Parts: sequence; structure tokens; C-alpha cells
Amino acid sequence: MPAIRRRRRLSPLTITDTDMAFSESRPEAAEVEQDEGAGGEPDVIAKANSLQAFTESEEARSLLAGLRTTVTTDQAAVEIRKQKFIVIMDKYQEQPHLLDPHLEWMLNMLLDIVRNERSSSSLVHLAFKFLYLITKVRGYKYFLRLFPHEVVDLQPVLNLLTQQDPKDCETWETRYILLLWLSMTCLLPFDMARLDGNTCTAQGQSKTSTMDQILNIAKSYLTVSDKARDAAAVLVSKFVTRPDVKEKRLPDFLDWTLTSLSKADQTMEGMVVTDGMLQALAQLFKHGKRDDFLPYAPMVLKCLDERNIPDCNHTILRKLGIKLIQRLGLTFLKPKIAKWRYQRGSRSLALNLQMAGQNQPINNISIQRMVSKADDDNDDDDDDYDIPGEIENVIEQLLFGLKDKDTIVRWSAAKGVGRVTGRLPKELADDVVGSVLECFSFQETDTAWHGGCLALAELGRRGLLLPSRLPDVVPVILKALTFDEKRGACSVGANVRDAACYVCWAFARAYDPQEMKPFVNQIASSLVITAVFDRNVNCRRAASAAFQENVGRQGTFPHGIEILTAADYFAVGNRTKCFLNISLYIVGFPEYTQPLIDHLIHKKFNHWDCAIRELTAKTLHNLTPCSPEYMANIALTQLLPIATGIDLNTRHGAVLACAEIVNALYKIAIENNRPVTDYINENTLESLKNIHRKLYNCQLYRGFGGAFMRPAVCCFIEKMSQSKMPLKNDSIIGEWQWLIDDSLKSIHHFTSTAKQKTKFQEAVISALTALCNEYYQIVPGRANPEIQNKIVDKYVSELQRPEEMTRCGFSLALGALPKFMLNGKLHQVLEGLQRVTWVTVKDATFAEARRDAVKAIAQVCKTVGVNEEGPCDEVVCRGNVSQIYNTFLDCMNDYTTDSRGDIGAWVREAAMTSLMELTILLVQTHRQLITPENCRQMMCYLAQLSAEKIDRFRAHAGSVFLQILHFDNPAVPHIPHREELESIFPRSELETLNWSAPSQAFPPITKLLGLPAYQYRVLLGLTVSVGGLTESTVRYSAQSLFDYLKTIRNDLEAMNKFCGTLIQIFKDNLLNDRVSIPLLKMLDQMLANGCFDIFTADESHYYAKELLSLCKVEIKKSKDVQKLRASISVFCGLIQFQGDIRKNILFQLLFLLCYPFPIIRKTTASQMYEMLLTYDDVIDAEILDEVMASLSDNNWDADLPTVRAQRNHLCDLMGVPKPVIVTKQQQGVL
Repeated sequence: MPAIRRRRRLSPLTITDTDMAFSESRPEAAEVEQDEGAGGEPDVIAKANSLQAFTESEEARSLLAGLRTTVTTDQAAVEIRKQKFIVIMDKYQEQPHLLDPHLEWMLNMLLDIVRNERSSSSLVHLAFKFLYLITKVRGYKYFLRLFPHEVVDLQPVLNLLTQQDPKDCETWETRYILLLWLSMTCLLPFDMARLDGNTCTAQGQSKTSTMDQILNIAKSYLTVSDKARDAAAVLVSKFVTRPDVKEKRLPDFLDWTLTSLSKADQTMEGMVVTDGMLQALAQLFKHGKRDDFLPYAPMVLKCLDERNIPDCNHTILRKLGIKLIQRLGLTFLKPKIAKWRYQRGSRSLALNLQMAGQNQPINNISIQRMVSKADDDNDDDDDDYDIPGEIENVIEQLLFGLKDKDTIVRWSAAKGVGRVTGRLPKELADDVVGSVLECFSFQETDTAWHGGCLALAELGRRGLLLPSRLPDVVPVILKALTFDEKRGACSVGANVRDAACYVCWAFARAYDPQEMKPFVNQIASSLVITAVFDRNVNCRRAASAAFQENVGRQGTFPHGIEILTAADYFAVGNRTKCFLNISLYIVGFPEYTQPLIDHLIHKKFNHWDCAIRELTAKTLHNLTPCSPEYMANIALTQLLPIATGIDLNTRHGAVLACAEIVNALYKIAIENNRPVTDYINENTLESLKNIHRKLYNCQLYRGFGGAFMRPAVCCFIEKMSQSKMPLKNDSIIGEWQWLIDDSLKSIHHFTSTAKQKTKFQEAVISALTALCNEYYQIVPGRANPEIQNKIVDKYVSELQRPEEMTRCGFSLALGALPKFMLNGKLHQVLEGLQRVTWVTVKDATFAEARRDAVKAIAQVCKTVGVNEEGPCDEVVCRGNVSQIYNTFLDCMNDYTTDSRGDIGAWVREAAMTSLMELTILLVQTHRQLITPENCRQMMCYLAQLSAEKIDRFRAHAGSVFLQILHFDNPAVPHIPHREELESIFPRSELETLNWSAPSQAFPPITKLLGLPAYQYRVLLGLTVSVGGLTESTVRYSAQSLFDYLKTIRNDLEAMNKFCGTLIQIFKDNLLNDRVSIPLLKMLDQMLANGCFDIFTADESHYYAKELLSLCKVEIKKSKDVQKLRASISVFCGLIQFQGDIRKNILFQLLFLLCYPFPIIRKTTASQMYEMLLTYDDVIDAEILDEVMASLSDNNWDADLPTVRAQRNHLCDLMGVPKPVIVTKQQQGVL
């Protein structure tokens, strides 16, 4: 259920009514009742996207009119018509009142079908299905009144019902609607006996009266397992409460229901019976007259006690039990409104605002007179009011229902408490309030708190919670607004906080502003805190709506309009924005400054959710300028002792909070030109230094807690360093450095996911950078040689450790070192990082380490800068730039795979980005360092990757390719074929071309096949795409390739170049399955599409011979079925070439007919058959039929000797030499 169903705009000049539907607190918003005589304004429904009318009325009319012509045997047509009607109706679930003007004609059209004697039974059932769909949207209570209910309607409805099969699960809608219709027709205003006439049949037997027929039908449907049971309960409430039926049948019916209820067991059938009986009884006691049902109420209550419904495991039964209990309670009590209840009087919102706008005090004279009059009459009223003893049992069960485990039961119990309390004397009602307040003990569960909040809201809304009780109630509600109880790895309490917001919303409507005035600041602050700092979005939105209601109804909330403008329904939907932006605005109002800060310090910094703790720390940083003295003297003093405590959440949150507050105080000191020691005294500084030591001594960096504490303390180190704490040459610096080094070394012990690893690394590396910048410089720009040598040597040596995560950490750490730490060490660092990028057998799967090393090299280059003639050990220069480029280009060819897939793609992606960064850096400083060869290789590799199959990496490569091509500050030199590239890829496509979409990416990139410098690499990239598995990629890449080949198919020179490139790719990637298998698939498609027709007539052309020999080498001794099947297709396609090559091709195919794998033998036979059908000139026509018969009729799954004989027969027929079995001594097999 959405957090708020109806949304109103609120402005300083016009404040309209606000309604709320809290996600947990109000599961059935439509059931909220308004007490008789209670003043109030009707709810105004307004939504930004609300519908204005039933715009589909004509379409609905045509659908209903077409039912008569629908052939019900055509299930497809029926289902289409039904689904169209469902779509129309479902649009009005939130605004069903728009259907009201149209309900009558829709009902009449459908009932005409039902009444028509020529309508088939299936058409009648279909009409009832449509009636049910309307009822479902509008609700049966309103729709019920539109049914025709004259005397002539009663017997046909009864007859229809008696004809139904209660066990037919396909027609339950028919029975449901008929029972509802019968519940209206049975309300005829005269005795039912008049309808019976002569009660004897012709055979002298007694005829069942109409009254008994209806009762029997109701009884039978109260025990069915479909929705007709609900309609039967409605029928009972209407029929049994008739004067004539009540007089004759009520005792027997109640006796039957109680007997059935008592006998029902715990089976599924028993639960269904219990449900029906409880519904019937609840409806009877709701709609019947008190005097009629009062004599039976004790007996029903006793039966319920014996049945022990509250202990049942079925939620619906417990809810029905609570509904019946409250109806029994209302039956025991006189139906009178308590005169002692609180009445606010005029609750006109416009009047409230008008008075507030005129700065006039709200006149409470009429209210005071009303209350005093109630007090005067109260004693007389209470004295002669005798309360039955059963009420104690009723209230006890309702209070117990407030603690039920299911929300709908608690909500029903809360409404029951409100209804029953409204009929009690003042003293007893106050006792009920006291009992409700007992739900808020911290020994109670969250369900009790939630039920208690719902009950208080109901009591307040009905005026039964007197102002004298507000001092007891408000503190409880304020606690409920921050209720959060940890359960295992998560917490409970969101429903409690949501319900507490509902209480505040209800109180805003119930009480006069003068009554609420003593609590305004507390409630306003608590609602703002919940709206901004609650973890749950529903609670934040509920608090915002409650705050809005109070601003409009009470008019006394400080800065209400300004806060609502910033913290409206949509703004509070983003948690990060609430913490970091909205809170900063609200804290500017003095009334809210201290409460918001205190809430963070006392409640949120140790929250069970790590994300909330981190947001809290950042928020404290933002709020520190609003109260720096409080933060320095109070907040830090409170946080420092618990930063080394036992509880992990508290410890983690306190360390983060201390770090952020210290950094914020430093920024304030800088702004005021004061030293940071003016805010942080020596004792505080000493305590800050000791945090790491205490954690280390207590071994709190180990185990599960270390995964949280190490990044937190690294964040603390970063903030302390950035705050320039006077710790230079202090021993704590070495201890901090140890923590950073040890964390980099042991990342794999504390992280299990990529997200955790990245977050851990970022915290550690940020701390390292800040620590170096602040404490490792002798003078600006010059490092302490001893520390520099120690750190760089250690980090470079750690790059060869056997743990991948350790390599990742130290690679990124080297990349993050400041320039002064790299002076004189650049060659050593680059060489160490380059070794990490090498793919060796031992660490082939360390793709993440290679990726991070590539990133580190790029970062080091940007850090040290470029100087063409500078020393190789300090800057990027002519002596090392080629080495760096070659490292990146080698990484562009990393196609390592493991169980995770193409993990080399991570390395290629990092290499692409790094190449672009390095190239732009060189272009903007010393562009002459970019050699033509380096630029050519870079652009060709990028073009290749822009034509490959993985969408994400193709998109990244294409983006980098275009950015380098169109970079003009200044332009990148030596790009091959720049003019042609700019023609194919105009600057406008830099932002518009979607490289992730194969339909957009492949057509332009394929045009690069016409550029000699790019042909090899682009064709290599297209090969893995055309021969890939993804349907869309294969389709668009192949189509683009064929479109290009069509443009050159008659150009012999261009085709020779293209084929030469293709052959070269095959040679370069022999036995490389990543390329060779897709290449074979691509060749099959190209041969099938006639791409090489220009060569087929040339018997001496090298192309076919080269392909044949390469294919033979590729599949020699292969066990890869996919590769073998692809090669078979290629062999069959090559048969189109003329000359002696055909004999060699047939030899290969006949060789494969005896391959050890049966699937290969069958595939070969099948494709040879198709080949001979396509190319009828391959063998002589005289033997063609016999060869094709042999291929199709022989069992190629048989054992090899049998298959070999069949194959050899084919060899003899076709004149092809028989493959010879090579003995093991000759080191070969067939």
C-alpha cells in the first residue's frame, strides 16, 4: 500500500485538506468511520495525475453491447474482450466514484443478458463475470443499491441460485453476484409468507417456504471456500434482521452458527466454516438492532471464548474474531454518544487560517462552554449507567488484539477500542486509555507499540482521549517516532514509527491549538527528525504529511511553511538528500538546531545500518558550523569514550563522527583565521590520537569487526591529516602507516564482494594520500628520503605477492602517491606496475590486479606530469613514453577467461581509459611525444574493440575512439585517415550515437573496412560479433558486413585485399578458439550469401585452397563439437569453388563421416545431402541418386566398422580416395 494515497499542495496562502494513508498503520483507509454527530470536513481527493471522468464509457458500452454477439465457444475472443474491460476498470481503482453516473446503464445492459431466456448459460456466466469486475472496483456496498429489488425479481434470482453448482470453480462470480442481488430482493416490505401461497404440493407434501429457501441457500454458501461466502454473510445480515424472519428464525439460525463454529476443526474445511460463521455473526451484530441481539450476546461471547480464536494461526480468522468481539461490546453497551468526550467544535480549516492570518487568538469560548456543559451532564449520565460484566472480557480481548502479530488484526482491534470506549463512562474510558498506554513498555514487542499507536490515534480522532491525558501520551508518541529495535542483521520498528506519524496526524485534526500548544515544539522537532533522518522512505513521507497536517490544522508549528517547502513528499524520498541537504536547511531555524544535532549524536551515529552511520557522520560535518562550540565541547566529549567501546556499531559510528566533526572544526578555524587548537584542546587531541592505539591493543582490527573498523579508522586518519593536526614527528604517524599497509596487504581477508573491496580500498588509499601530503614532506615538494624509500620499496615488492587483492591494493596505492613521493622513483614504480600487467600461467586469472595496475600507471603519469627532455626517473619523457604506450596496448589484447567469463574485458576497459588520459595529457603538454606508430596502434585497437560483441565494452571503446578523434584542444596528431573518420563519425555523433545498440554501432564501424590501416583490426572485431551467440549482435553485425561486401563484390582488387586480411586473421589465430570458432561461423555465412562469387570460377585462386588447409589444421584431432560442426558448414560452402579443390573438400567431408563422435557423423551426412541438392554439378548425375540415398538412409550412429564400410562405399562411388587408418606406431589415428 502506498505511503500516502492522496496528496495536497500546501502554500502560505492556501492550505487545503490533507489526508494520509500510512503504509502499515492504515491498511484499510476506506473503513475509517466518522462518529455520528462528530463535526468534521469531508476528505477532498486531489492528485496531480487524477482522472476527471469515466472517459472510456463509450468503449465500455461497446464491449458490453458486443457480449450478445460474442460466440462464447471462441475462448480467445471472450478473453480479449474481458481483458480489455479489466484494463478499463483497473484505471479507476483509486477513483471509483467516477463510475457512479455510469453504473446503472452498465448494470442494466448486463442484467438484460441474464434475464433474456435465449441467452446461453455460458453467456450468462460471462455477464456475471463482468458484473463482478464492476463490483470489485466500486465496492459491493454501493453497487448493491442499484440491483432491481421488486417482487418479481425474487423468484428468478432464487431459481438461478438453486441451479448453480457450488463446487464449480469457473462460475463463482455468478454465485457471488446472485447472492448480493438476493440480499437486496429479500428486503421486500411485507411478510415473506405472502409469497408462499399454498404451502402444500399436489401430492400432499409440505412445500418449503421462501423464507426457508433463502435461509438454506445462505447456510449452504456460508461454508463454501470461494468469495460467495462473503456475499452469503451479507445476505444473512440483510435477511435475518427482517422483522418476520427475526421473529421466527433468528434463535435457530444463531444456534446453527454457534454449533457449526464449535464443531469446526483445524483442517482447511474447518477454517472455511469458521470464517463463514464469524462473518455471518459479525454482520448480524453490526446491522441488527441491539434489543433483538442483546439476549444472545453472552452466549456468542462464551462460544468465542471456548473457540479461542486469538490463538488461531489464520490471520483472517483472528481479524474476524476481533470484529465480532467489538460488535458484541457495542451490543452490550447502550448506543449513545459519550457526553464527556472532547469536542473541538468548529474544525474549519479556512477559519483557522483566517484567524491565524489576522493574528487573532483563537476563540475557545464555545469550546469551553461545550466541555463545561459535558462536565455538568456527565455525573448524571454516569450514575444511571449500568455497565455489563462482559465488557471487561471484550475490552481485554481488544487490548490483546492490539498486540497481534498481523497488522490487519491490530488495526481492527484499534478501531474496536475506539468504538467501545466511546460508549463507556469517563472513569472506565480513562482506564482503557491507561491500559493502552501499557503497550508502550520497552518490555513489549514492536507489534504492541504499533497497536498502541493505532489505538491512540483512534481514541484521539473520536475525542475520547481527553486533553488531560496528553502529558502522558505525547512523550510516548515521541518515543514511538524513533522506535527502532535490532533483530539479528536488521531491525523492526518502521511500522511503529509510521503509526506514530498517524497519531500526530490524527491529533492535529482532533485538538484545539491551545490544547496542543505545550507540546508543539516537541512534536514539531520529532516529526522533522523523522521526516529527514528516518531510514525508511514510508516513514519519512508519513512524517512529512503529519507535519503538513499540523501546520495546516494547528498553525503553531515554527517555520512550518518554510520547512514544508523544503521537506515535501517528493523531497524526502531521497535519503541522501534528506541527510545532507534538507537537514542543513532546517537546522538553520534555531528551534530545530539542537534537537536535530542531539538526535544524530544519541540515536543515529550507532544505527545498525552502516549506510546510516556513514550518512550521520557526513551530516554532523555539515551541521557543525551551526553549533561549533557544542560539537567541540559536548559532542566530541561524548563520542570519544565510546569510539573504543565494545559494541561494533557504536564504535564504528563514533570513529566516523569524530573524524567528520574534527574536519569541520578545522574548516571553521580556517575561515576565522584561527588555529584548529582553539577548538580542539590538548586533552581532546590526545584522546583522538589514542583511538587507534586502544583499538589495536584490544585487537579490534581483527575478524568481522575489522571489515568496518579499518576503513573507519582510515577515514579518521584522512580527516586528521586534512585537518593539519600538530602531529608531525609523532609516533602515532608510524602507527597509522602500519594500519594502512596492513589493510592493503589483507584486503582479501575483510571483503567478499566487489563493492566492499572498492569501498575498502578507497578509504585506505585516501588515508595514505592525505597522510603523505601532510606529514611526509620535509619542505613543500620534497619527501623525507627515509620514509620515501621505505614506502616505495615496500609497495613495489608487495606487487608480486600471490594474493590478487593485495596486488590490487598496492597498485592503487602507488598510483595515489603524491608527486614528491615519486621523485627519483618513477622508473622503479612503472617497472613494478608493468610486471603486474603481464599475463603469466601462474596468475592468468588475476585480471583485477592487472586492471588496477593499468589504472595506477595512468594515475602516476598524471601525477608526475610530462617533460620531453626530463629525467626518466621523475617525469613522463621521451625515454619512457613508448614503454607506457606499449604496456597499455598489450593490455588491450587481454582476453583472459575463467568461470566468471571474459575477465580480460576489465583490463581492456581500463587500458582504453588510460590510453585516452595519457594521450590527452601528452597532447596538451608535449604532443611531439605521440609517435605515428603509437597513435596508429591505439586507434586500430580501439576500432577493433568498437566492433566486438559485448555491448558494455563496445560502448566504452566507441566512446573513447570518438573522444580521441574529435579532441581539439589541440587535436591529436597522426590519426590515420582522419578525414574519412570524421566523415563516417561526425562530431554530432559524439553524444548521440548509442554504441550499446548493435543496430546503431555496427553500420558505421563496418565502413572502416575500406580504410587499409583499420581493415585488419576491424575485421578481427567483427569476426567475434558475426560468429557470436547473441541474436541481435549477430544479426546487425552480419548485415553490416554483407552490406559492405556488396559494395566491393565486383572489385577484384578490393576483394583480394579483403580475403588476404581474412586469411591473415585465420593464420594469426589458429587454434585460438576465441577467434577461430566465430571465424568459421562467419565464413559459413559469407559462403552461403555468395560473398566470394567473384572467385568461384577461378580454379587456381589461392583463397579456397588457403581456407581449406587452414580449416584442416584447425580441426585436426579436435574434440570441440562446436568447432567441428562449424568446419563442416565451411567445407560444404567451399564446394562452390571449381577445380581439383572439390576432391580435397569431399575427402575431408568423407573423413568426417567416420569421426568418433556420432553427432559429427550425422551432421556431416545431413549437410552433404543438402550440399549435393544445392550444387548438382559436384558429382556425376548417374550416381547422384545412389549417393544421396546412401547419405539419407544409412544409420550414421552405428558402430565405426559398419559406418566405415558405408563411407568407403561412398568413396568408391564418388571417386574419392579412401582415408587410411594410421597405426599407433605411426603416431596417428583415423
